[in-house]
Amino acid sequence: MTDITTLINSENKGDRIKALNTIRELEPAIAFGYIKQLVTDKNTRVRYAAVSQMATLGTEDLAQSLTILRDRLVNDTEPDVQAAAADAIGALKLTDAFDDLQNLYETTPEWLVQFSIVAALGELGDARGLKLLQTALTNETTLVQTAAIGAIGELGDPTAIESIIPFVTHQDWQIRYQLARSLRTLGGESAAKALAILATDDVEQVALEAQGK
Repeated sequence: MTDITTLINSENKGDRIKALNTIRELEPAIAFGYIKQLVTDKNTRVRYAAVSQMATLGTEDLAQSLTILRDRLVNDTEPDVQAAAADAIGALKLTDAFDDLQNLYETTPEWLVQFSIVAALGELGDARGLKLLQTALTNETTLVQTAAIGAIGELGDPTAIESIIPFVTHQDWQIRYQLARSLRTLGGESAAKALAILATDDVEQVALEAQGK
């Protein structure tokens, strides 16, 4: 069997991908030491896979993971890798990266990156994210709007209900479905009234979710 260090340092992309697969089988503490070497790989696919693995391996050293992921979030040239960094930041609940997430959301033209940032804000559970999530409700990409509604539900701030209720009549049923989920989480009188409307939705999935079934 080829030594993993040899695979990591190989000029052959296939070898480095093989290293990534091998790392998945190692103990987390050992795997973390190796994955750090691949997050800046010259190949986008390798970097993406390595940064994605940080979402679980990063718990081995959260301080170091924060440094690595902030770097990839801000400095990587590929949107896929930036999105993976945002996903990992959310999974690891690295709230110290909040400003970086906010700044990138406001400057990137890439909807995929915005989507991952919005989803990460929900996972972070940081109240500072609410304003940005409410801004994301007006995003031109429906998937980003959907993620924002879901993230607002995760934050659990009932004062945000009024900002998402208008989506009760949105033409995209997936948005209405996510709205039902978030409203059930947030609760309260306004949420109950909106859920009563969604409970009669023409799309069965939406109606059942609103009914809590």
